[in-house]
Amino acid sequence: MKNTADLRQDFVRNVQLRHLRCLVAVAQERHLARAAERLSLSQPAVSKTLSELESIVGTRLVERSKAGRRGVQGLAPAGEQLLAHALRVLEALDASAEAVAPASGERVERLRIGALPSVAPALLPMALARFRERWPAVQVVVKTAANPVLLDELRAGELDLVVGRMSDPRLMGGLSFELLYTEPLVFAVRAGHPLAVRPARAVSAQAVLDYPLVVYGEGTIPRHNTESFLSARGLALPANALQTLDVAVARGLLAVSDAVWITPLGAARGELADARLVRLRIETAGTDEPVGLLLRSEAEPSALRGAMAALLREGAKQQGALPARKAG
Repeated sequence: MKNTADLRQDFVRNVQLRHLRCLVAVAQERHLARAAERLSLSQPAVSKTLSELESIVGTRLVERSKAGRRGVQGLAPAGEQLLAHALRVLEALDASAEAVAPASGERVERLRIGALPSVAPALLPMALARFRERWPAVQVVVKTAANPVLLDELRAGELDLVVGRMSDPRLMGGLSFELLYTEPLVFAVRAGHPLAVRPARAVSAQAVLDYPLVVYGEGTIPRHNTESFLSARGLALPANALQTLDVAVARGLLAVSDAVWITPLGAARGELADARLVRLRIETAGTDEPVGLLLRSEAEPSALRGAMAALLREGAKQQGALPARKAG
């Protein structure tokens, strides 16, 4: 049996960049055929490359799907560990290529940011504007999606940082979370809504159910908190509640109807501040949701990522709680 030193020597001698690129593609695509297309290879070639890599390291790296030979359930623990190092190697290689490239003006640095739809409107605009002032030549890409999608893409190296929420510990492997702030759920309606023009008194959760509801999709933390809030009061979310992660759709619907939007405060902060929307007098203590900065634990230091993180921290400190607008 080979000792650790021999195994390390075999690994260094036999692993090639094509092995690492293959592992990263499979981890990001979660499908052998799509990984093959991305790498401009045949699927058998991808399978062979993976098998070679697993033979070199002496353990299984990828969990194949039982439903079909092309599917991939995810990475095995050893695969997750190797993925973090593979990303660092390939990132360093890319950085080296850029460093030695001719100064032709074609070099473009890029920063890829992921953000929850409920968080992006309140926190990102000012941070992005200030980042642009300091780094005008950097290409910034912002993606909004549900928290699990963002965490998967961050872990796989498709995003550089994420503004999101702490997830199940099982989904946080290889990631760090830094708390920025917490925000409660609010019940928001258009100005002039029947519930917003009642005498100055609290609105009951039961009364809200008399109107169409707009909520976040299943599997999201705001949706879970919404259902928990209603359940604690002996109520259930109506089956016909509109589900959307798109804050623009929610705002647009409120503008033309008597719908009630149950949302984290940040998603409606601007509209509440300028009175385009009204926050109903419903006590939502206990619904606070933590929002934070997520990074890959093993990511190489980056001036761009560090600068954006600092701006996001500054923006979070300046983002005070918005008091409820008194209905009536």
